[in-house]
Amino acid sequence: MLLISKGLRNITTLCLVRHGETDWNRQRRLQGQEDIPLNELGRKQAHESGKHLKHEYWDGIVSSPLSRAYETAEIIQKHLDQTLTIQTLDEFKERAFGEASGLTFQELHEKYPDRNYSGQEEWEEFKTRVFSGLEKIQNDFKGKKILLVAHGAVINCMLSVLSNGEVGSGKTKLINACISNLEHIDDMWNIKSYNETSHLSQFQSH
Repeated sequence: MLLISKGLRNITTLCLVRHGETDWNRQRRLQGQEDIPLNELGRKQAHESGKHLKHEYWDGIVSSPLSRAYETAEIIQKHLDQTLTIQTLDEFKERAFGEASGLTFQELHEKYPDRNYSGQEEWEEFKTRVFSGLEKIQNDFKGKKILLVAHGAVINCMLSVLSNGEVGSGKTKLINACISNLEHIDDMWNIKSYNETSHLSQFQSH
């Protein structure tokens, strides 16, 4: 985890929300840029995220254009006291996994034990795309507090790069509708928290 210096001004805050569950998530299928909608649990998770986030003031909402992310953003938006327009950015679409998309994790393990999926978006290309989106957010919303609804691989890419591989891609299993927080200070993004799930009823003790 990277430490945040206190007392610095003009901080851009970015709250990352992974989209709610889809049927492919439930079936443990690799989900790339296919436009799979939220299922009933996914919508419930989005509502729970919105109820959790409504207590804070936000300057904007950004979303991947894929429906599972955009619908999550729409549901969260309905819970906020402010009237905010959702801005979509293609840079935050899920990674394209080529011929591996739609396969179950068991099928992936059997067919691609090295995880070298045929036709997938290369890591460097994917990373460049995602961080280009982050740069757009910093340029457009400098010093603001923004919600970003995106995908597991997208958020894990950010976490991996910013933590120098300590967390994120290959190490962190992000839960549907989990929350992670970044701050932009001194010309760099820093991780404040990641994979928070306490707002989701499925992780609350009764």
